[in-house]
Amino acid sequence: MPPFCTFSINELTTYRWSLDEDVYFAQKAGFDAIGLWRRKVSDFGEARVRELLDDSDLAVSSLSWAGGFTGGDGRTQNESIRDALAAVGTASRLEAGCLVVLAGGQNNHIRPHRNRLFRQGLDDMLMAAEIEGVTLAIKPMHPSCAGEWTFMNSLEDALELATLYSSPHVKLVYDHYHFPHLADDPALVADLVPHLALVQLGDARVPHSSAQERCPLGQGNLPVWDTVAALQYAGYSGCFDVELMGAEIEMSNYEQLVTDTYRALASGVESVRELPQSLVKPTS
Repeated sequence: MPPFCTFSINELTTYRWSLDEDVYFAQKAGFDAIGLWRRKVSDFGEARVRELLDDSDLAVSSLSWAGGFTGGDGRTQNESIRDALAAVGTASRLEAGCLVVLAGGQNNHIRPHRNRLFRQGLDDMLMAAEIEGVTLAIKPMHPSCAGEWTFMNSLEDALELATLYSSPHVKLVYDHYHFPHLADDPALVADLVPHLALVQLGDARVPHSSAQERCPLGQGNLPVWDTVAALQYAGYSGCFDVELMGAEIEMSNYEQLVTDTYRALASGVESVRELPQSLVKPTS
């Protein structure tokens, strides 16, 4: 089992807080890293963010998000590409572990045209990412949640794309909320792990929906720790980033939520480490 992993809290979890509040309370709770949201970075000012991070002990696990090359959000492809290239620069300057990429929704395109639009945008991003030393992390989403965000609705399709590029700058985000039963497919776990830039953890009490109603980590019905165990025993040693959202999360006391999230994450991962390897589902 990998000897070490890092814990991150995503800024979407604390939607109402400012970036300096996110940094302060993430560090206070014990997190190693923070997942930055571009809107908060823009509101706070990139230079100020860099200074704030330099004065903290936090790394940046990810920067969310860029993409949308199919025009589902009302932008032209050229506008989306310009924005994506700007995001690559921001990710580089903030030393983000990865830049999360969403393909964009179907937007009434036929499949070949949809795929071509995404690949054109991704190719332009990749040229900039190679120069800047940035990892692009493509994020698939469950079909019930994807809407205008992405037509990439399965781990298998995302893995096929990452394998096709075969570049150290093109990797994947696995979000446990969207695909909670990964541990039931050991072969997919084994294939996925070498291509992962980030693992995002979430929990829920209700089925998938466009609102993505999540609940505090460890308080829902999703097999969070089975998934962590399967990933770690398959060799994943990267970051676990907690991304929570929905009405219950927004109404929470954020300071308590962040503290409880770290405790749940630390306790859950430690319990996985204490399991005899024979009790964990094999990955080959």
